[in-house]
Amino acid sequence: MKKIRKQSFMPVLLVCALAFTNCKVISQEPAKKNIVISKDMKWSDKMALTLMKRHSESYMLDDSKKPKWDYVHALVLHSIEELYKKNPDPRYKAYVRNYVDELVQEDGNIKTYEFDKFNIDLVVPGRLLFDIYAETKQDKYLKAMQLLRKQLAEQPRTPSGGFWHKQIYPNQMWLDGLYMGEPFYAQYTATFENGKSFDDIAKQFELIQFHAVDPKTGLLYHGWDESKEMPWANKETGNSPNFWSRALGWYVMALVDVLDYMPKEHPKRNELIKYLNNISQALVKYQDKSGLWYQVTDKGGKKGNYLEASGSAMFAYAFAKGANKGYLPSKYKKLSDKAFDGLTKVLIKKVDEDGGITLTNCCQVAGLGGNPYRDGSYEYYVNERKKDNDPKATGPFILAALELNR
Repeated sequence: MKKIRKQSFMPVLLVCALAFTNCKVISQEPAKKNIVISKDMKWSDKMALTLMKRHSESYMLDDSKKPKWDYVHALVLHSIEELYKKNPDPRYKAYVRNYVDELVQEDGNIKTYEFDKFNIDLVVPGRLLFDIYAETKQDKYLKAMQLLRKQLAEQPRTPSGGFWHKQIYPNQMWLDGLYMGEPFYAQYTATFENGKSFDDIAKQFELIQFHAVDPKTGLLYHGWDESKEMPWANKETGNSPNFWSRALGWYVMALVDVLDYMPKEHPKRNELIKYLNNISQALVKYQDKSGLWYQVTDKGGKKGNYLEASGSAMFAYAFAKGANKGYLPSKYKKLSDKAFDGLTKVLIKKVDEDGGITLTNCCQVAGLGGNPYRDGSYEYYVNERKKDNDPKATGPFILAALELNR
């Protein structure tokens, strides 16, 4: 839509009112090029404003050329939504809202979303809809949430009841999927269903905990194939061969975020807190002296391994939130601070001329199977491409900064 000149603003509003149409709200925020990032700002604001300056429209996050319903946008925009609660800058709210309104249509259908792919990654953007629906009470947001809830109701499951990661990955649970599905599922069942699905949510964690934990290290493998048919799957356990820090990061973030909604009296709540404590204790053993964690978590000194931003930021967030909420002992706040120091002192190499910040050593993507085939080997993880300010690192960076008040 063309920019409205000052003198034409009132008539346009009048036409909208007379026509009783849903006019798209035009943000009255200054153009993104006018964003000023000062060195005195908190890290959360610095990162959010850097991203907004580099990606003038929120759908452009991750260098997307056109709008798409995607988990990476969801992660960053969720972090900006949380930032808005602490610092109610209207630009933050508009940035999140613009993404949602670009994709959620009047009938509640979602552009680019394909229900029958049963991709659990596409459930997590639904988290952005709760606050907007609570504020506007517009039906389209509720219908979009109901559509995603329907996906979970029909999502294919492993024989023991775990959600498949996608239709194309039969009988497989990946740690990533716990974050993609369960926080939305928990918020939905708490908001609209009187919490009737908390047992099912807990079951997803129970299955991964029972099958994917390595008894020696206490870490969890990236993926578990209940059928044990995938070439990457151990023929006895069904687990993939390595520990990937970002997969573990998704898992701990899923735990601390689901616990926001699970009632204190629910019998499974303490179980989830125990899982969080167990994995946190295991992760501490592999924290580098810099405060960061390696891409392949348990192989710090091995050739090709590197200190990785996204997993480190996710652990920093989960440790700080876990300590703040009383799920974890208070020492985890200090360990989170140490991790955050590593992110800001080791991985933010420089401040750009306009005050923007760049987080380096972010693994861009990693998975299992597919085409081209990903075998989950050490060599595979350390050779996947890296991308500065990748959303899987910047979103958790903002969340960690908020929990630490840095």
